[in-house]
Amino acid sequence: MKQAAASPSSAHPMDDFPVRKLEFNFDNIEFNDPLWSRSHRDFSMLINALGVHVPHFERYLVKTMIEARPKIKDENLQGDMSAIIGQEAQHAKNFLHYNKWLAKRYPKIAELENGAQDFFNHHSKTDSLKRKVGYTAGYETFTFLAGLIILENYDRWMKDSDPVMKALWVWHQVEEVEHGAVAFDVYKALYGDAEWYRKWMVLAALAHIASETIKCYTAMTIVEGYWRNPFRGIRKMGFCAYMLSRFLINALPVFKRSYHPRNHKLVSGKKNTIQIAWRRYEHDGGDVLSINREKMAEMLGIANPGA
Repeated sequence: MKQAAASPSSAHPMDDFPVRKLEFNFDNIEFNDPLWSRSHRDFSMLINALGVHVPHFERYLVKTMIEARPKIKDENLQGDMSAIIGQEAQHAKNFLHYNKWLAKRYPKIAELENGAQDFFNHHSKTDSLKRKVGYTAGYETFTFLAGLIILENYDRWMKDSDPVMKALWVWHQVEEVEHGAVAFDVYKALYGDAEWYRKWMVLAALAHIASETIKCYTAMTIVEGYWRNPFRGIRKMGFCAYMLSRFLINALPVFKRSYHPRNHKLVSGKKNTIQIAWRRYEHDGGDVLSINREKMAEMLGIANPGA
């Protein structure tokens, strides 16, 4: 059941988050260019590579939350579990469509995506519930952090970019922040005494995310011809390594026993204005399926879109 939408300017983005049913049209991507950010084309490739396996994790998450929900007694957490199931189902649907579009440019992507699907299908069937909940919480650590990091660096990485892809990733990252504590809370409710296992699952998830991203990113650099000049190819791979290391550095607070996603410094500090503006705009009925500079300026209340 869909929860009532929170006030867009709520004190905390994780309070009473809704399920939004959005469907993006990737045939409208400008110039059919998969390197859709003119602000930072390498960022486009990195986030494309990161996103290839993500919808299959999201389906794994949905199955895990459905299995775990009857064991949760807290009604508020049950409600949050229903909301994360709804949000992640929408994410998976859109990213599966995008991956098909992406594979037209990078044929290797279809093979790598099939491998990711097989991996998560297998583990969904064979893992214990403890491992599934722990692994989901570990993975959500990084989708949550990616949401925070990407929105904090919007001007640097996405300001001048394709309107459809900008809209897709802003929506995705806003919602990853909104439900960023749910899997953590489920793990704590069911297996809170096994703190060492939670931390191990964070590392296991990071290793898998890094492996899948590097494989896809490398395949994309080959198609783009970057390895015709080995030094250029190495520089491109360096950006991938840099971004993955940022995820790790920002994940360090996760290993403290007192950690909770609600209190991460990137959430509890100065609130990201794009998150607040996007939620308000969407809540008021604004079209968030395509966001150009003018629309983002309208969301943020900026008179000059070029500012």
